[in-house]
Parts: sequence; C-alpha cells; structure tokens
Amino acid sequence: MRELTMSEIGFVSGAGDDCPAGDSGGNNYGGVTDTGSIGGDLIKAYEGLVAATSHIIERVANAL
Repeated sequence: MRELTMSEIGFVSGAGDDCPAGDSGGNNYGGVTDTGSIGGDLIKAYEGLVAATSHIIERVANAL
C-alpha cells in the first residue's frame, strides 16, 4: 500500500485542490479548528454573560 499524494487526498476528501499541506488544515469541531484555545474562549463568553446580567440587574434595581 502506498501513501496518497496531496492532490489525491483532495480528491478523496472532496476538497478538490483546496486541501492545504501541513498542520494548517484538518478537522474542525463545530466550526472550531483551534481546539487548544476553546477553554479560554468559553471563559471569556461566560464572563461576558455575567457582566451583562449584572448590568441588567443593576439597571432594574436603580429603576425601582
């Protein structure tokens, strides 16, 4: 059995000639290709939601 060339990999995967070489291409998980930074992104999203909720609670409390 032989290894596939980059052009053959593109045909097999359905990417045509758009299959990049090296580590720049690959799988994505729900649109996330850099899985090493997902933890930090989730923390930032959570902190943003907490800040928005706190702001809303403060606005409602001041209105009363």
